[in-house]
Amino acid sequence: MRIIMAIDIIDGKCVRLTRGDYSTKKIYGEDPLDVAREFEDYGIKYLHLVDLDGAKNKKVINHKILEKISSATNLQIDFAGGLRSDEDLRIVFNSGVRQVTAGSIAVNQPALFLEWVNRYGSDRIILGADFLDRKVVSGAWKEISEKDIVTFISEYANEGLRYTICTDVEKDGMMEGPSMEIYKEILQSADINLIASGGVSSLKDIQELMDAGCEGVITGKAVYEGRIKLEELSRLC
Repeated sequence: MRIIMAIDIIDGKCVRLTRGDYSTKKIYGEDPLDVAREFEDYGIKYLHLVDLDGAKNKKVINHKILEKISSATNLQIDFAGGLRSDEDLRIVFNSGVRQVTAGSIAVNQPALFLEWVNRYGSDRIILGADFLDRKVVSGAWKEISEKDIVTFISEYANEGLRYTICTDVEKDGMMEGPSMEIYKEILQSADINLIASGGVSSLKDIQELMDAGCEGVITGKAVYEGRIKLEELSRLC
C-alpha cells in the first residue's frame, strides 16, 4: 500500500484544516519545500499536494510551489485544488506532477472530467470523492449534492476510472480513525484503486486500511501532531 503524505497550502505555507473549515487553519511550516524534503529524507515517496487557495478561488494558484517541490525532490506528486479548466491541468502537468485529483469537475461537469481521463490516461487522473453523511460534496466542501458516495465512485469505475481519493469530511483532521465501513463498501462495489483519506490517527489505522484492500492512504495531521512518527512510517515505505 502506498503511504502518501499530505501538504496543504494557504498563502504559501504548509497548513492543516479541521473538517475543511478555513477558520481552523493551523500552520505547520513556513516553507512547504522544507516539509517535503523532510518527508523524502525519511523515505516517503508520494506526496498529496493541495492548493487550498486554489480550491477556494476555483482556479490553480500555488503552482509555483508545486514546481519548486517537483524540481527539488524526487517525490511523486499528485496535485489537487482549483482544477477547473484545461488550462489549469496544463499548468500543473507542466509543473511536474505525476497525477492530479479532480473533484468538483467530476461532480458538476462529468463529461469534461471523462474527457480529461481519456486525454491524459486513467493512471494520471484521480477522482476526488469527498463526502458528508454519504453525500458527495464539492466546491471546497461547501456544496452538498444528492449523489451517494458509493454510487458516485462505482459509476466512474464503470467508465474506466482507475483511482479515487475518498475523504469523509466529518473525519478530516479529527484523528479519530478513518471511515472503514464506507471504504469496505466501496471496494466491494467498484473495481478501483481506493486511496483513503481523513481521520488516520495511528499505525493501527493504516494497517486496517491495508487489510481492507486500500491501494493507498493519505496522512497529514497525525504526523504533524506527533501521533505518528516519520521513522515509523518509513518502515512501511
